[in-house]
Amino acid sequence: MTDTTRTARAGVPERPSLDGLEETWARRWQSDGTYAFDRSKERSDVYSIDTPPPTVSGELHMGHVFSYTHTDTVARFQRMRGRTVFYPLGWDDNGLPTERRVQNVYGVRPDPALPYDPDWRPPAAQVGDDARKNPTAISRRNFIELCETLTVEDEKVFEALWRRLGLSVDWSLTYTTIGPAARAASQRAFLRNLARGEAYQAEAPTLWDVGFGTAVAQAELEDRERPGAYHRLRFAGPGGREVLIDTTRPELLPACVALVCHPDDERYADLVGTAARTPVFGVRVPVRAHPLADPAKGTGIAMVCTFGDLADVTWWRELRLDTRVVVGRDGRLLPEPPAGVPAEPYAALAGQTVNGARRTVVALLGDAGDLVGEPRPITHPVKFYERGDRPLEIVSTRQWYLRNGGRDADLRDELLARGRELRWVPEHMRHRYEHWVGGLTGDWLVSRQRFFGVPVPVWYRLDDAGEPDWNHPLTPDEATLPIDPTSEPPPGFTEAQRGRPGGFTGDPDVLDTWATSSLTPQIVGGWVTDPDLFGRVFPMDLRPQGHDIIRTWLFATVVRSHLEHGALPWRTAVLSGWILDPDRKKMSKSKGNVVTPMGLLAQHGSDAVRYWAANGKPGMDLAFDPAQVKVGRRLATKLLNASRFALGLGAADALRAPVTEPLDTAMLAELSGVVATATTAFDGYDHTAALMATEAFFWPFCDDYIELVKERAYGDGPAADSARAALATALSVQLRLFAPVLPFVTEEVWSWWRYGSVHLSTWPTTYEVGRAMAAPGDPELLRLAADALGQVRRAKSERKLSMKADVPLAEALGPAALLDQLTTIADDLRAAGRIATLDLLPDRTPELVIACAF
Repeated sequence: MTDTTRTARAGVPERPSLDGLEETWARRWQSDGTYAFDRSKERSDVYSIDTPPPTVSGELHMGHVFSYTHTDTVARFQRMRGRTVFYPLGWDDNGLPTERRVQNVYGVRPDPALPYDPDWRPPAAQVGDDARKNPTAISRRNFIELCETLTVEDEKVFEALWRRLGLSVDWSLTYTTIGPAARAASQRAFLRNLARGEAYQAEAPTLWDVGFGTAVAQAELEDRERPGAYHRLRFAGPGGREVLIDTTRPELLPACVALVCHPDDERYADLVGTAARTPVFGVRVPVRAHPLADPAKGTGIAMVCTFGDLADVTWWRELRLDTRVVVGRDGRLLPEPPAGVPAEPYAALAGQTVNGARRTVVALLGDAGDLVGEPRPITHPVKFYERGDRPLEIVSTRQWYLRNGGRDADLRDELLARGRELRWVPEHMRHRYEHWVGGLTGDWLVSRQRFFGVPVPVWYRLDDAGEPDWNHPLTPDEATLPIDPTSEPPPGFTEAQRGRPGGFTGDPDVLDTWATSSLTPQIVGGWVTDPDLFGRVFPMDLRPQGHDIIRTWLFATVVRSHLEHGALPWRTAVLSGWILDPDRKKMSKSKGNVVTPMGLLAQHGSDAVRYWAANGKPGMDLAFDPAQVKVGRRLATKLLNASRFALGLGAADALRAPVTEPLDTAMLAELSGVVATATTAFDGYDHTAALMATEAFFWPFCDDYIELVKERAYGDGPAADSARAALATALSVQLRLFAPVLPFVTEEVWSWWRYGSVHLSTWPTTYEVGRAMAAPGDPELLRLAADALGQVRRAKSERKLSMKADVPLAEALGPAALLDQLTTIADDLRAAGRIATLDLLPDRTPELVIACAF
């Protein structure tokens, strides 16, 4: 709509300013419901966006501003194209990051053994380092309540920034990943996965973060270079043969279950099928062959421990080796040795940290004469949880898994096919998806040993000895969701039977935060709870996100939608790059090079910061450049002032008058090409190309065209009417072209002379621009006029004269055909250049030359 929404026009202010526009228009948009989703529309008229919910366990940074601005330009463009835009925003508030933030802010730790204390109150202010190092133990329920309280406050801060940035979301659709709707959807999906056999429980080696005390999934791993050392150990082979092993983890020697070499390594061929004895402990372990053993690494034969790394897990599983676990969930060696390991040498290690046990084992090896040479320092990649600060261990635990193609070739092929169905922007990002899916080695571990998350919605019967029946979990009815099995009994039981033989116990774990975030289309779309809405928005049109979470958020969402709906969750995925610092290094808190956005928004204005963000193409990294933010500020200021000037010439009252003069039609013909370019770019999710085309037209429009026609526009008659009508059309079109990127200044200017919101107006079309012209225009004529005026200005500048200085005589030299064209705009050129006499001298030069006499 354009003038159909009858909101009063504000009129042109005497001194327009960018200051305060964000507060003014954010309030107006909210009160007017400018961005409200119209759920009465058919699916074909809906454009739905699955917006990433930011983690509310810290501060938003420029990377958020960068990528969310890109999404907002799409939403605004689609809205102006006549679609009703389903654009919710959520907060990802459950999971480890929130727990860590609560622990750091309040100096507390959860202890499930403690009873709930309804009178407990947190510290009034953020605590110091001593309280963080010696946290106060509180009950699980008290801790969860504290997480809920802090996230509410964090979300207020985040929402204030997003409103300041001008995101055109429908704030009535806001959700949280720990809210009742999200918990119910997450538990419902899990229960359906369980019923179909896609979710299962298993006791298996698990990547374990000692600091957080929880299992982590393959997708959450990252390698970090850390110092280490190779230790050469002497094993005793058959017949007294010496077998040398290089290892970086000698502390796992009591967990050794085999030696392994490559099947084609002739050095050890005669050992395969025999056994060797471990140093210090004297445990007999088999020697086996496996193709993953690297003959070029170390001595070419490795010890397999349960478990040192993922290779150990593979060898243990495929060679069907024994299990000797020595590292516990707390990162310390277990108090008792595993079966078959003598207690006397192990006693020196019991209860030690991994690093302490390493030093002790090295000393024992030295005393036994089984440490060959000195340790050799190295730097090597070590597995970490992406949010953790201690190396991961591998411990054997019971966990819940969700099938994702890691162990199912047919499912893997189906998920690869889904990736090919999806439209990727840019297209090459699809290869990252395929590389991840093709490289999966196991199913998705979805359970976490934490507290602030969506509870795993099952219970277990306890037998007469009080042991749980893991193989037959008790499940709730979907109608009762969400539930918490740690505080609610299963159907047919009472709370008095909890933990008692013959009674039940609730699953103590929560679901991985990605297990909830992977259902954002279902959560926001009202899956099951609002079928009418779900039918209008799903599958969604757009998934915008960072390229670094293709393996987590994007892939996980595809998995859940494929398993539940047999379809993709959205049609298009647009991937954002990273924000780099001025030295082109990725911004991160750990590097201390993060720039927080609120100060920039206050200093330069939101439009200026959005302009900087929009200069980054999808999939491309962008360096943070304060100079480019300042360019955005100048652009917004120029748009404000140029609009005021054009409207001061009477453009507003000439909007639908015919444009007849050659220079005016030339300008509109050029603008028509810009409209076509910008529209094609936005249709292809290339907001940067759209902005560049619009801006490239705008500056010459202000500097050349307005200067060329302003004297004519001040006058009367058809020629003056043509100038004012052309200015009105050009201003209307350019405001709409800039609106997706510069929402505040365009809305402000629009309000001076048009009804309604620019953001609910129709996107400009080439037909609209062409309809304003009485006859077709020639863009070359505009360029010719700009060239001629530029030469006059240059002549004045070279003589250090004011641009208002008169030119008594100017001679135009050039090809006759060119000067014939110049004749049609001669009056505008004379007025703009303040030329008293303009003589045309044809065929004197091969190109246009304007010679000025002073």
